[in-house]
Amino acid sequence: GADGTVSTKTDGLRKRIEAFKVLSLAIEKGRAAHATQKDCYIISADTVVACGRRILPKAETEGEARACLDLISGRAHDVLTGVAVLAPDGREASRVVETRVSFKRLSPVEIEGYIASGEWRGKAGGYAIQGLAGAFVSEIAGSHPSVMGLPLYETVCLLEGLGYPVGRRWRIRSEQPRRQADRSGLCAEEPVSRQRSLRDEPQDCVGGAQAEG
Repeated sequence: GADGTVSTKTDGLRKRIEAFKVLSLAIEKGRAAHATQKDCYIISADTVVACGRRILPKAETEGEARACLDLISGRAHDVLTGVAVLAPDGREASRVVETRVSFKRLSPVEIEGYIASGEWRGKAGGYAIQGLAGAFVSEIAGSHPSVMGLPLYETVCLLEGLGYPVGRRWRIRSEQPRRQADRSGLCAEEPVSRQRSLRDEPQDCVGGAQAEG
């Protein structure tokens, strides 16, 4: 009916507003870090949890955590993570990643047990999916790392789009133990041209500014 259509549109608008806020905060934190680390690639992120028309807090008290768990028990909720990457030359790239998480219906014993664990403290929505609360998740659609606070796939795409060779860095890191094993700093099995290329690679410099999800 008309009421349902209005409600859906209102929820969609609210979600877009929250997405804009979380992305703006991620960018703001990245710029603040870049001001003091201009020679690095900066990664910054922030996360918000929305359930229906409500935005859940980063729980700081047992009461807040209990209220969050009561609300999302047996329901689906949305986790919005804004991530921003700033290059040394000041270029920026950013995006919002939305993930739908469904919780099983929680018993009072499960809620109180989780409250006692203390894992909820400072976490958006009153839980940390990488900990005990992972057992509460019945279904997830989207990015699991994003619910933890940093969407890895999207972050790598942003880094590579700004010129940071993520895959190449992984290869270099895997080869470092072999290079370090030889006192000369060169690996006997590598051609001389390749040895020089590896030796001359600049060191990694990636910083982060991230709020806990």
